[in-house]
Amino acid sequence: MATTETTGLKARKSVVLSIVLWMLLAYFMLPLCWLLVNATKSNVDLFATFGLAFAPSFALFDNIQSLFAFQDGIFLRWFGNTILYAVVGAGGAAVIAAMGGYALAKFDFHGRRGVLMAVLGASAVPGTALAVPTYMLFSQWGLINTELAVIIPALASPFGLFLMLVYAQDAVPDSMIEAARIDGAGEARIFWTIALPLLAPGFVTVLLFQLVATWNNYFLPLIVLNQSDKFPLTVGLSLWNKLANAGGVNLAQPLYPLVITGSLLAVLPLIVAFLFLQRHWQSGIAAGGVKQ
Repeated sequence: MATTETTGLKARKSVVLSIVLWMLLAYFMLPLCWLLVNATKSNVDLFATFGLAFAPSFALFDNIQSLFAFQDGIFLRWFGNTILYAVVGAGGAAVIAAMGGYALAKFDFHGRRGVLMAVLGASAVPGTALAVPTYMLFSQWGLINTELAVIIPALASPFGLFLMLVYAQDAVPDSMIEAARIDGAGEARIFWTIALPLLAPGFVTVLLFQLVATWNNYFLPLIVLNQSDKFPLTVGLSLWNKLANAGGVNLAQPLYPLVITGSLLAVLPLIVAFLFLQRHWQSGIAAGGVKQ
């Protein structure tokens, strides 16, 4: 009898948990569905139909064509800038975090505890609090309105460094490192050929976090860039949205469909990147699970 009651209780908890998860999924997917539906509407249909209902006419391809042609195709320039900032920034941050986390986990050096405390403290500081000091520092260095003003801050990821530190402690056996040293391998070779493959799941995790953070970065590019041809998608689409709210400022092209369609296209690379990297993430976890 007790076993039957326990089974029934677990079944009810499973149903409740499933309902909660489906509700969360609907909550997070609703904005994406709204973007997908409204990107297919013309400017007239956008305000004449319900937000989650398709319009009689399908204007997605017309919106994309207008998006790429508007202001001499500056959207494509913003798209390229965002890819540059995200790939270089996120990739560099993941490599630096992997190297730093491995060093903190496997080397005992003077000042290690102080470095660890500094990393933990930096993880608690929001990026927006550092935007103005970063602007003042880059202004002295002459980096304002350059790509480096966006890329350099993206290379620093205290959370990623701490994550790699925790992961490297167990993922890279000390015995394997000692065996490589006995065979005559240098520290750099040990890291790139032995440690880094074992750190792949943690590396991809940091890469995903930094990729999303850099791709969606808005406040820092807003204050360090003042030329529209260097804007990322976040700043550029926000500028168009402000113009649309202001009545277009004598622009003949309706901007709301362009902003919505541009936002949809801006989301797609993140989805593709996550699906692609998730495969390597899961394969790395599976490989680590059977490693002796």
